[in-house]
Amino acid sequence: MVTVHRAENTDDPSRLRAIFEGLERVAQDLPVVLPLHPRTRRCLELSRINLIEPVGYLVMVMLEKNAAVIATDSGGVQKEAFFYCVPCVTLRDEMEWVETVNSGWNRLAPPDAKLIYGAIKNAEAPALAPPFYGEGASAQSIARILEGSLGKE
Repeated sequence: MVTVHRAENTDDPSRLRAIFEGLERVAQDLPVVLPLHPRTRRCLELSRINLIEPVGYLVMVMLEKNAAVIATDSGGVQKEAFFYCVPCVTLRDEMEWVETVNSGWNRLAPPDAKLIYGAIKNAEAPALAPPFYGEGASAQSIARILEGSLGKE
């Protein structure tokens, strides 16, 4: 599953070409699905990549959760890939979630066809998903705090 929409990638023809050359190579070995942002659609004519219309949140979650690997330039999708335990390749020169790179869940691949192809083909889920963003018990913790504060006023 791939998303590409940032101006730094779509508005620079050489970067966009490099991204899609890399994805085209990946599409020879793996199915590539791209819910295409209107900005990106205006810039592309592709052959093997499965272009689909933009999707709603629930369909996007389904695509992310069922992807073998996610390639994206989106900051949010990088983090969602980690939440769904799906390896991610970030199609940018830099990114904000360095902890996902340091843990092996995310790889940075600046727009270069060979780098993108290699990063996607070699993406694997690490054995461990560190609890960077909590352990999924926030609601219970909040409920305990609220219960403890009731009747103290």
